[in-house]
Amino acid sequence: MDEPVNLAFAFEPALMQEIEEFGELRSFKDGELVMDYGKYIRMMPLVVQGTLKVLKKDDNGNEILLYYLSSSETCSMAYSCCLEEKKSEVKAIAEGNLTIIAIPHSKLDEWLCKYPSWKNYIMRSFNERFSEMLKSIESIAFHKLDDRLIAYLKEKKRLSGSSVIKASHYQIADELATSRVVISRLLKILENNGKILLYRNEIKLLNNFDL
Repeated sequence: MDEPVNLAFAFEPALMQEIEEFGELRSFKDGELVMDYGKYIRMMPLVVQGTLKVLKKDDNGNEILLYYLSSSETCSMAYSCCLEEKKSEVKAIAEGNLTIIAIPHSKLDEWLCKYPSWKNYIMRSFNERFSEMLKSIESIAFHKLDDRLIAYLKEKKRLSGSSVIKASHYQIADELATSRVVISRLLKILENNGKILLYRNEIKLLNNFDL
């Protein structure tokens, strides 16, 4: 990398040195592709700053949000694709300005055997991503769409640290696997109930949103 990065989790000093030596610091603007469907993945993204959105497409071409990755997190599906040298089954997009460390695929298996902290980090990442995907499936199968929308807005607020959510109605509908008309109707109900204010491609969550 061109410059040292202060990671929030604890790795052995020797591993940190290797990350500095072999990792590549990359920056992406809002909406830029980091990974795409059907492409071979040659690196594992380790998020330094910003948010990475990971989506999956079904047989009919409909996309659904799997999970978000924030600082110090990584995409376990990218790790799996790197090790198995297979094409990506997910798409990853930068949300806002994003900085990652691109870990080369040649180092992933080597570090797994060499550094206990890396093995623990990877296993923990797999567990966390699996749990998040189960929550996504549970939400689709058992929760009403209005509850899913509220949970979605809360998660966006948590990740950004802002009560202003920058997203179009179409984008929200796409990520929740529904139509823009339905999302617009539900958002209007929230606005009429004094929970939010709607602007062009922005939603402001008011103080009583969580009540």
